[in-house]
Amino acid sequence: MAKVLERPAVESACAPTPEEQYRTVCEVLPDRRVELINERIVVREVPTGAHNDVIALLLFQITKVLMDNDWRPWTNIKLFLGAQQGLLVPDLVIVPRKRRMWGSDAVHGDNTLLVVEVASPSSVHDDYTFKPGAYALAGVPLFLRVDPLKNVVSLMSHPCDDRGTYLHHTEVAVGEPLDLPEPWGLTLDTGDLVDE
Repeated sequence: MAKVLERPAVESACAPTPEEQYRTVCEVLPDRRVELINERIVVREVPTGAHNDVIALLLFQITKVLMDNDWRPWTNIKLFLGAQQGLLVPDLVIVPRKRRMWGSDAVHGDNTLLVVEVASPSSVHDDYTFKPGAYALAGVPLFLRVDPLKNVVSLMSHPCDDRGTYLHHTEVAVGEPLDLPEPWGLTLDTGDLVDE
């Protein structure tokens, strides 16, 4: 008769938390974009040139407002969504000069002025299904999603953080103007966000 060996019990105190696993992956893969999404560690390639062009073209349009208000455009910064909510690395985060940080490498979502994601084949699912709700829960006031794959630009505003939704959602085809509300007071030329 075969003897059944019992699997040794692993004490839960020894198992690393998702945040600890996330930090380990960040250390092992410093040249990748690493996010913690619903306790999933997501590793993405660094953005392509076309992806970075969208961010550069957006920055060209908003630079005067940034300079007038002493706001800072940050790339490759973690966004703290709240306890047990995860850590995301948006394509662009606009923060005030005096911002509230969670540690030295993450800014609180509710202390941002604008969060931008550029949809790509590797991120499109999370950009549409997870990130809008996560950003709303974190209190991100404005979430701009540029989708060169569908040729649309979406702006979500007025987060309802207890429901994880935005009260206002405007989507325009690339080429149509898109108003950024106060404190921006700016109309984006979305046709200038995507190179032909």
